[in-house]
Amino acid sequence: MDELEFMVSNVAEVPRLHRPVLIEGLPGVGNVGKLAAEHLIREIDAAHASNIYSKHFPPQVVVGDDGLTELVCNRLYYFKREERSDDPWVDSDLIFLVGDYQGLTPEGQYTLCYEMLLLAKEMGVEKIFTLGGYGLGQLVEDRRVLGAATSLGLVDEMKNRGVIFGDGDQPSSGIVGASGLLLGLAPSFSMEGVCLMGETSGYFVDPKSARAVLEVLTSVLGIGMDYSDLELRAKEIDQITSKLREIEDGSIPDMGKEDTFRYIG
Repeated sequence: MDELEFMVSNVAEVPRLHRPVLIEGLPGVGNVGKLAAEHLIREIDAAHASNIYSKHFPPQVVVGDDGLTELVCNRLYYFKREERSDDPWVDSDLIFLVGDYQGLTPEGQYTLCYEMLLLAKEMGVEKIFTLGGYGLGQLVEDRRVLGAATSLGLVDEMKNRGVIFGDGDQPSSGIVGASGLLLGLAPSFSMEGVCLMGETSGYFVDPKSARAVLEVLTSVLGIGMDYSDLELRAKEIDQITSKLREIEDGSIPDMGKEDTFRYIG
């Protein structure tokens, strides 16, 4: 394979992980998955393990505050638990896939997800959580968490955590991007997984939806969480939506097709 298809640059030596669970939080609708995963990484002080570079990312660099350039990439973090547990979820160490970009093309998406699963397999991953936003195309007050999974056992388990499953609540067009592809490809690697989708308008970055997703995820993983940072960001977004409601007198103009925002990223 062309080395620029999927190139991993090790930042730090990763210790042997115990039954690690992969958690994906890449950009998408409302940046729900990205916000949730990055907040969890900060709260548990997960360690930066590797950078992933690919020609399937945008052809650009980012410029830091010091004026130095860095090629765009996705990043892997890991968290090794200090204590073991009888609960398989709580007993598992964690690996995070985060970043600022997904693949630019369908081919790129498949390549990146396939190679990521190969790497995850080498690291001992057997279960995956993908995180995303379910865009409704309208402002929402209460954010439910919808789910999709690779097995009926996981469906039943997540239902017990308050996740909504059912024909009437699922995205009619499926789950677009890495959040869907990782689950679709996972069985080929003897893995199973769950996608947690926080309801969101799709108009703004949505910290409230990210929190709803995190509350489910952390309850499964047995991790305590401080949401102060997300609450502060949510207040800033609330000010924007409040002004929008005033301007539109409680209504949002038609954005086009009914399902414009009804997909997961």
